[in-house]
Amino acid sequence: MRLNTPRWWYVRDSSHARLTRTLLKPLGWAWAGVTARRIARAAPVDPGCAVISVGNLTVGGSGKTPVAREILRLLRAAGVEAQGLSRGYGGRLEGPVRVDPTAHTAADVGDEPLMLAQGAPVWIARDRIAGARAAVHGGARTLVLDDGHQNPALKKTVSLVVVDGETRGDEWPFGDGSVFPSGPMREPLKAGLARADAVVVMLPTDVETADPELLETFGALPVFVARLTPEGPPPTGPQVGFAGIAKPWKVERSLKAAGCDLVDFVPFPDHAAYGADTLAFLADRAAVYEAGLVTTEKDWVRLTPEQRAGVSAWPVVARFEDQAGFTAFLNKRIQSAR
Repeated sequence: MRLNTPRWWYVRDSSHARLTRTLLKPLGWAWAGVTARRIARAAPVDPGCAVISVGNLTVGGSGKTPVAREILRLLRAAGVEAQGLSRGYGGRLEGPVRVDPTAHTAADVGDEPLMLAQGAPVWIARDRIAGARAAVHGGARTLVLDDGHQNPALKKTVSLVVVDGETRGDEWPFGDGSVFPSGPMREPLKAGLARADAVVVMLPTDVETADPELLETFGALPVFVARLTPEGPPPTGPQVGFAGIAKPWKVERSLKAAGCDLVDFVPFPDHAAYGADTLAFLADRAAVYEAGLVTTEKDWVRLTPEQRAGVSAWPVVARFEDQAGFTAFLNKRIQSAR
């Protein structure tokens, strides 16, 4: 069963949120201990090529997959045979297998690998070592590892952590620093940053600059700002939006900021599967408002071809503010590791 991301993880001024976090802290300490031991005891394997790890410090919702997609695009545009590697969360195949967007579905390989495979060769594998070896055998000279920061199986050339830099009202990106399930952290902030080579702060187009207090958190680590940018305007006319991502409320905000006439919005859990009953419910909701249906690209790829016919996708991409500086940073790290 998939659950919605709790809003109380990110809320400062709420007595209910503080009480809930306090009660769950012992479980968070246990989770952090298991993660720390697993990483400390690992013996990372060199797959025979550069590995760029794109991960995060929180449970979902930072924008790491769009960043991985953009890194693949930049490297391949520069003539580097870069390929993606993902666990394939949500898919039934264990791999190693190269994702075929024309044959595989999200139920086979997961929604995020299916998105990544639109622009570059991508492999999925529960066993990251086996997946990396298959990719290298398949011609990869650089691997972009999606969601790999807490996975110590491979020797990493560059470790990037992606941070959601959008804060509104009483929200803050790391909660109170508590580890899951007491908060959104996968591990303590200090431990996660200690293994990072750089931080990518994700901002929406309508937020001018990152919070200076947030930037101070990263100390001397290089920080690169990237923005989630719509590839085009949202569909015209009244729309009922829906999204099954870690922070669906951000999609609602972004659609409104882009000028969408959003008359209603329905959130679902991250990686939610959309059955016939769910789509019928959404279609009925849209009919009430005489509206269309709009969702994210990640949600759209989880729909069947028949379901897609009645839903508009609103894709967004990550773009670095200092693309030249970021590319130079990657190249320097890769060259120095050879």
